[in-house]
Amino acid sequence: MYILLALIAACALGIALHFLLPSRELRGVVVTPGIATAVAAIVYTGMQWAGVGQDSFWLWLASIGGSLAVAAVVTLALSATRTHSDAEKKAALGI
Repeated sequence: MYILLALIAACALGIALHFLLPSRELRGVVVTPGIATAVAAIVYTGMQWAGVGQDSFWLWLASIGGSLAVAAVVTLALSATRTHSDAEKKAALGI
């Protein structure tokens, strides 16, 4: 049941991260929170299988903090890719 707390926290902080990162008009509002939640689920489950207890600070730091870090990097990469692609298409069209 504690995994739900980690997932809810990752999703809520992912929503905040979406609004803090630049170029949010180039991506959907669900991208960053979705990535953060998925990564939090994978990390939390993996660490539980590895034997880390639910009361461990490292479990929570890795699942929530790590998911936000991964979500930020992926979101920035997606935004940069989209900006580059749009610039190429505009140049090809002569706009």
